[in-house]
Amino acid sequence: MAEPAGAGAAPLLPGLPDDISVWEILVRLPPKCVLRSRAVCPAWRRATSARDFLLAHHARQPAIPLLYGYNYASLDLLPLDYRAGVVAVDQLRSVARLAHDSYRLDDCFILEACCDGLLALTAHYPPKLSICNPATREYAPLPQLDGFKVLGMYPHLPTGEYRLLLYPLPVEAQGGSYISTLGSDQQPRHIGFPEAKELLLRFSTVSILFRGNLHWCTGNLMMAFDTTAESFRQVRSPAGPGYSNLIEMGDILGISSLSNAAASVNIWVLQDYEAELWTFKYRVEFPVAEIREQFGKSDNYWNVVAVPWDGDVLLLIKFDDCLLQVDIHGKLVSSFRRRGLGPTNLLIKQTLVQHAFFPTLEGYVVNSSPLV
Repeated sequence: MAEPAGAGAAPLLPGLPDDISVWEILVRLPPKCVLRSRAVCPAWRRATSARDFLLAHHARQPAIPLLYGYNYASLDLLPLDYRAGVVAVDQLRSVARLAHDSYRLDDCFILEACCDGLLALTAHYPPKLSICNPATREYAPLPQLDGFKVLGMYPHLPTGEYRLLLYPLPVEAQGGSYISTLGSDQQPRHIGFPEAKELLLRFSTVSILFRGNLHWCTGNLMMAFDTTAESFRQVRSPAGPGYSNLIEMGDILGISSLSNAAASVNIWVLQDYEAELWTFKYRVEFPVAEIREQFGKSDNYWNVVAVPWDGDVLLLIKFDDCLLQVDIHGKLVSSFRRRGLGPTNLLIKQTLVQHAFFPTLEGYVVNSSPLV
């Protein structure tokens, strides 16, 4: 527990009780500021290293949409934080940069899942999995999981463990899905359900963890995985055939569905989770003429991802070397021009919590390669 200063000890901040300094001020700082504050004095280090402080600090962190930035040398993971007033591409600040093994496309890192500030990544083909905490700059490969594709990552509440939901490659095999516990020396546990291969064959987006369930959606097919019972089920979807992606908007789950002409998006929200009752919320028409006038014509596919934004929704459109931001009224509000920059439908909620499994993993490093 973050202990207040003892009798006669100097307070952490002059003129303030330590309870106020710790639980009203330090707990609100961004992760990097907390780490820097530990250099002030041993008392600050003790206060900001206590587990109850770290858990409270993580709980206060916002869930921020993640962008990816690829180049020949590395993968950047960049939070798009409306609170920071980011209006230009050079104002984006990466939470993690990972150096590729080589310049070959097959050796590039790919972000597969994000959960409680932890990132699951793959590189190479067949895939080689790894786990990373960008806030603490911890990284470890997971060689026992080579050849598996990540379907999702989740905390298993009954045990307090973090687990990966996996499917073996090639997907044409009828092997079913597997579960692996981070830090365990056991082989992945087979749980069956070969139909899970549809998550790889048909689902173009990563999973979203909502109300203790992993969710996937494409068009009119939606599936959920109960992370306590560790079982799959199908969920009613309001979207028709075509490209769709899930949106986590606080305590509400949403779906965006791209029109066949890629000129508009329909957005539904799940008003009653248990009854699977969806409500239509928006139809957003893209400013297609304005986009083509400003950024030129493109025959490339438009990658559109809806993300939560200041209590509402923002549409991120990958258009050649540009990432466009369109609000719910169809207004082009901003644009970033950077080769290799694109959207994800993952949110990062950074954490400084120390996980016991990290040091047990072979190849575990802190603030070292492949982190740049």
